[in-house]
Amino acid sequence: MVVRVLFVCLGNICRSPMAEGMFRAKVEAAGLGDQIRIDSAATGNWNLGNPPHRGTQQILTKHGIDYSQMRARLIGQEDFADFDYVIGMDGSNMQDLEALKPADSPVVLKKLMDFVAVEETTDVPDPYYTGNFDETERLVSAGCEGLLNAIRERFSL
Repeated sequence: MVVRVLFVCLGNICRSPMAEGMFRAKVEAAGLGDQIRIDSAATGNWNLGNPPHRGTQQILTKHGIDYSQMRARLIGQEDFADFDYVIGMDGSNMQDLEALKPADSPVVLKKLMDFVAVEETTDVPDPYYTGNFDETERLVSAGCEGLLNAIRERFSL
């Protein structure tokens, strides 16, 4: 069985590709690369085809994570059938995702910060607007760790 995880933010150039890359690194480090498939997408269409933002590139480079194949794409209804988890970054993303999600979809739809035991915030702020990529990195890392633990527990990995 392969568990499929999709990270989603507004433009798919800052938070969701950061989460995709950092989660993939954690999955690989845990030896689960063949059991968990990871991708990211946007709720908005203005960055389609673009690589991650240079701030996200710097964070991923710092962690030795390759982002060369990452390109912004738009989430579609088919993603709710193709993925087991659809993970939004903030409340606005969740509203968009809930509106898109087919009524019969069994997908787990949650915010990334839902996987952090001690929540200091419920949203991952968008560094495109805040400029604070270090804060986003810290929150994304904590959320990815919690998500991986939840998946490992649920699927006995």
